[in-house]
Amino acid sequence: MIEPKKLLFDTEAFLATAGLGRTIVQLKAKQTFFSQGDRADSVFYLRKGQAKLTVVSMSGKEATITLLSTGDFVGEESLAAVPGLRLATASAVTPCVALRIEKEEIIRRMHEEHTFSDRFLSFLLARCMRIQSDLVDQLFNSSEKRLARILLLMAQLGETGHPESLIPKISQETLAEMIGTTRSRVSFFMNRFRKLGFIEYNGGIHVHRSLLNVVLLDRSYQGTAEKASLEI
Repeated sequence: MIEPKKLLFDTEAFLATAGLGRTIVQLKAKQTFFSQGDRADSVFYLRKGQAKLTVVSMSGKEATITLLSTGDFVGEESLAAVPGLRLATASAVTPCVALRIEKEEIIRRMHEEHTFSDRFLSFLLARCMRIQSDLVDQLFNSSEKRLARILLLMAQLGETGHPESLIPKISQETLAEMIGTTRSRVSFFMNRFRKLGFIEYNGGIHVHRSLLNVVLLDRSYQGTAEKASLEI
């Protein structure tokens, strides 16, 4: 007797719909997926929007670990063998739609469905590389370059292939928290970027690919900045 072929697992459909052990949640900007110290019992898949992962020290100082965008998972620490607590806080930067997957469900799918486990492993490797890049950014780059990098990451330039992109409305206070500087410094840099034609903003922030000059082409950017300062 010929056994029927097993249907291929549709990872995209799994991550796009609610079901057993899966619920869709919607968050407004600044709402939290979970907070540091909460019970780690689920993983979230970000279907729409942008979020950030932050930690708070015993003295109350907050630091942003990484940014999250559409297609990212967050809360993977819940998959550790020993039940524990959340190590960080995940909060929405813009309105978000996410799929909450219970720990038992995602572990079962990883064991049974290789296409899903491959997808999740690829994400984890990319996350490790991103965190390493973020650490280098914090250690060696100026706050101006960190702001430019954050804007490029949020606009996802260089990944989507689009020449420019729009970031939904975000406060300068939030940007300052992300790069570890003051709101006044963010305002100064944003005005400079706008005068140089790297960005436009009126509600949302329209990021041009030329902003890459700040991150990748220091000499070219400095020359442009000096010329602009003479013209102002």
